[in-house]
Amino acid sequence: MSNHSDITKRFFLLAKHQEIQALRHLSSNCKIVKAVTEMIHQLQRERGMSNVFLCSRGERFATQRAQQETASEMSEKTLRSLLNALYLSNSDNGLTMRLVTTITFALQGIDNLKDLRSKVALQQLTPTESTNAFCRLIAALIDVIFEAADVANDPAITRLLVALFNFIQGKEYAGQERACGAIGFSSSHFQQSLCDRITALTDSQNHSFETFSKFADDTELSMWQQQLESDHAQHLSRLRKMICELGDTDTCTAELSEIWYDIATLRIDAMQDIEEHITDRLIEKATLRIAQAQEELRDNELLIASLNNSPPISSPPTGDTPISMIYDKTVKGLSMEGTHNEMGITSTSLSAHKSFYDLIRQQAQHIQDIANELNGAKQALNEQKAIDRVKLLLMQQGKLSESQAYKKLQSAAMEQNIRIAELAQRMLESLS
Repeated sequence: MSNHSDITKRFFLLAKHQEIQALRHLSSNCKIVKAVTEMIHQLQRERGMSNVFLCSRGERFATQRAQQETASEMSEKTLRSLLNALYLSNSDNGLTMRLVTTITFALQGIDNLKDLRSKVALQQLTPTESTNAFCRLIAALIDVIFEAADVANDPAITRLLVALFNFIQGKEYAGQERACGAIGFSSSHFQQSLCDRITALTDSQNHSFETFSKFADDTELSMWQQQLESDHAQHLSRLRKMICELGDTDTCTAELSEIWYDIATLRIDAMQDIEEHITDRLIEKATLRIAQAQEELRDNELLIASLNNSPPISSPPTGDTPISMIYDKTVKGLSMEGTHNEMGITSTSLSAHKSFYDLIRQQAQHIQDIANELNGAKQALNEQKAIDRVKLLLMQQGKLSESQAYKKLQSAAMEQNIRIAELAQRMLESLS
């Protein structure tokens, strides 16, 4: 007679159904990530044009800025439509409270974009005030990608999400550098504080792109290497060097602001090509994984049906010992004793297919393998969380800016000859 109840078989199949459902939720998240990434890029462009517009007191980029507003609004419309279709119109959307809260926070900022644009058009904001406002909104949208990566349940997709998050973060630092450079060149003077900020933003970019390189696939790495070796990247390096060499009393020609902006924009647009490549691959991978899981489910259903149609087993393969986890020596038994590496009980009476217990054990191992791979992929996210928390503490305690807090953390890590993430984690542990 069968040693496996109907409810056991149903739960076995339910596990695969749940995996497919989780992959569908992940696929929805990947589509949202693509739309969020596009909106971030459009807002970065709008921020840069608004910056030049304000720096020139409305003399430059008035038409371009108005056209860019339209592009940003189109990306916003696409994002809102997707959020409604994938999440609000579907009660079983797989959203976590943290992801929902992050999306809500970002949407509240998007709701008030009209007011920001009006103030820019009327030149009621300084270039720095406008830049900061856009930076806050972009940071909120980047947090949506961070949370989407944190809840991902497929190792390969998670690695790509981690790579994308760090790449977008690096690109955002590049956008802020473009804004700071435009302010300095437009005013024909770089204060030391502005030079220090550009240096800090360059360091932050390098850190983000290093993490990206650890998780990106060969194709993305090749695209990134081409960008690093491009003419505009070399031109930007020379302009950076010139900024660093300027003293407090030195001046530069204001016409360099447009050259700086154009070169920095070429670099950022090239980064956008890499972002689009990653987001397209995310959706492709999610679609493929769903198809694979559905095929595995069909195979399991056929195996279960074969078991149900098999004649009763007159004598179990190990005498009167049933094929069960309670006699499997690979499963943990006595506390402190550990498990044995020898093979557990397997079925020899079913020649056409594996035993039902073999299938259960295989599925359990599959889940464990996924968990192990996810731990490695999400380590970068946990490290980023630790760094962000310590930066916030330093900003609050020392009344520092974000770049000053990061620079202080970076210097302390260099003095102790350890990674910034390791130092951040130690600091958090000492506080707890």
